[in-house]
Amino acid sequence: MFGHAGVSLMALACVVAIVAMLWGAPLWCWALVPLGVAAQMLNEYNLHRHIFHLDPPKRQWAFDLLYRAHYGHHDFPTNHGLFFVPLWVALPMLAGNFLLVWGIAALLGFETAIWIATAVVPLGGVLTFLIYEWFHMTAHLTVPKTAVERHVTRLHNQHHFRDFNKWFHVSPGGEIIDRAMGTDIDTEALKQQQRIAFIRTLGMKPDDPRLLAARAKFASKYALTETEVARAARG
Repeated sequence: MFGHAGVSLMALACVVAIVAMLWGAPLWCWALVPLGVAAQMLNEYNLHRHIFHLDPPKRQWAFDLLYRAHYGHHDFPTNHGLFFVPLWVALPMLAGNFLLVWGIAALLGFETAIWIATAVVPLGGVLTFLIYEWFHMTAHLTVPKTAVERHVTRLHNQHHFRDFNKWFHVSPGGEIIDRAMGTDIDTEALKQQQRIAFIRTLGMKPDDPRLLAARAKFASKYALTETEVARAARG
C-alpha cells in the first residue's frame, strides 16, 4: 500500500501533522480530530458517488481522467495499480480542505486557526483516508481477514458485482451514510434488475470505443496483459 506515491505522501502529511500538533497545538485542538474523521467519511462518500461515478464523458481526455481515477478500477477490480486514489486527486483535496478549514476558522476569529485546520484535515481526515485505503485494498485481495475486513469486503463486493450505484462507502461504519442517503442495496429490488449491466464497467458496453482507447493507453502502465484487455472487451 505504501509503495503507492499518493498513499505515502498522505501518510507523510499525517506524520508531520502529529509532530506539529505535539510541538505547538493547544491541548483542546486534539478534541477536533474526530471532526476530521467524520468530515472525511462524508468526503469519501461524496467523491465516490458524485465525481468518480459521473456519467462517462464523451471526450476521450476527460474519460481517461476518470478512467484512471475510478472507471479503470471497475474495469479491472483486481489490478493492484488501480486500487488507490491517484496522487493528483489526493494532494489537491488535502491542500484544498486544509485551506478551507483554516480560512473558515480564521474568519471566525480563532487565533489557533492553523492548529484547528491541522487537527481536522491532515490528522483526522488523512488518518481516515489511510484507513479507507487499507480496507479498500484488503477487500480486493485474497488474504486472511479480520471480522471487520470481511464485513467491508462483503459490502464492497456488492458495489462491484451487484449494483455499482449502491454502497459507495468502504471505510468501516460508512454504511450508516449509505443508509441515510438511500444508497444501500434493497435486496428485493435487486431481484428485478438485470445483473449483467452492473457487472460491466459502470453499465457501459464492454467494447465501448472510450473503454477500448483507455485500456490501450493505460495497459503498459498497469501491466494489463493482452489477454486481460481482450477479455474485458468481450465482457
